[in-house]
Amino acid sequence: MSKIDPELKKKLLKESQAPFKGLRRVLWIAFTGSAFLGLFIMILKIANGYEIQQNNLLIQVGACAFFTLLLYLDRNKED
Repeated sequence: MSKIDPELKKKLLKESQAPFKGLRRVLWIAFTGSAFLGLFIMILKIANGYEIQQNNLLIQVGACAFFTLLLYLDRNKED
C-alpha cells in the first residue's frame, strides 16, 4: 500500500499529465496583456491623427485574438 496522501497523489498525477501549465498560463497572460496594450496604443495614435499601416493594425488585432484563444484553451476544464 502506498503511504502517499491521496490528494498529493492526485495533484502529482495531474502535474505529470500537463507539465509547466502554471508557467504557460503566466506567459499567455503576459502575451495577451502586451498585445492588448499595443492595440490600445495604436488606437490612441489613430485617434490623434497618426497614420498607421493597416497590416500592422491587423497583426495587432490577430495577436490579441490568438493569445486570448490560447489562454482560453489552456484553462482548467473542471473549474
